[in-house]
Amino acid sequence: MPLDVDVLRLLRAVSEEGSVSAAARRLGVSQPAASQQLRRAERVMGTALVERVGRRSRPTEPGRVLARHAVAVEALLAVAEREVQAVAGLAAGTVRLVAFPSASARLVPRALAALRAAHPGLQVALQEVEPPDSVRLVRDGEADVVVTFSYDLTDGTDGTDGTDGTDRTDRVSDLAGLHVAPLLLDEVRLAVRGDTAWARRDRVAVAELSDEDWIAGCPRCRGHLVDLAAAAGFRPRLRYETDDYVAVLGLVAEGLGVALLPGLAGSHVADRDVVTVPLDPVARRRVVAVTTPDLARVPAVAAVLQALVGSATDRPSGVAVSR
Repeated sequence: MPLDVDVLRLLRAVSEEGSVSAAARRLGVSQPAASQQLRRAERVMGTALVERVGRRSRPTEPGRVLARHAVAVEALLAVAEREVQAVAGLAAGTVRLVAFPSASARLVPRALAALRAAHPGLQVALQEVEPPDSVRLVRDGEADVVVTFSYDLTDGTDGTDGTDGTDRTDRVSDLAGLHVAPLLLDEVRLAVRGDTAWARRDRVAVAELSDEDWIAGCPRCRGHLVDLAAAAGFRPRLRYETDDYVAVLGLVAEGLGVALLPGLAGSHVADRDVVTVPLDPVARRRVVAVTTPDLARVPAVAAVLQALVGSATDRPSGVAVSR
């Protein structure tokens, strides 16, 4: 059994008070309990730590070595306690936040600004990762908070469809056991070149798009496209694949295909040659912030979750709050 800090404190007190009984009173323990602590420590160290000299007691040379270390150990513990209190009081600390790109562009900045105003000592380290890889980071202890998304339509399979490389992770089991804070219901629209017939429509049925070439996004987004098309009775021709929405819209603007565009990515539609049109049936993705149940009780993590919820409530246009 290793030595504990109470033994170091006891030896220091014996050195300063001159007896085990006086040291025990100073530390608020009984004299028999203090004597038992010393005997256990002597068995661990294999040497005497305290000697009696007349009616007084004093540490032996090994005991004096440990007593000297007690000062440094107590100082380190005091520093650790102050740091924990600072983190718990949101005056310091770092929260590791992971988000997918369109969320880090639209939701995260507003949340970080609110956090800096309310808790200037709190630091947030941001990393961009797409789901489901991002969720694995929080499960593996490599992230504290993850902003992720899932689609309403899913085939319910577990794993990856090796035929087309699309993500088919079961969206329910993906978050099982995690603390989930709903953020948004993000409408997904059809992105088309502005001079096409689709651009003049108020709404486009997915089934009407069976003959189009498609530009697909991230693996989970590709999976959603494949699922939507399957529900409409066709398999989409995936001509181009890119995780970059700016690149997606560039390809659409050149007439190379159509694409699905979430509302959070709508800020990228700066080119007048691209317009977005609602789909029939309406397609949405659910945007949530997740952490572990234990981390959710840490004040700094809870503050980040609250800021993300606030950012989603003060939402960008075209994005609906999840209820």
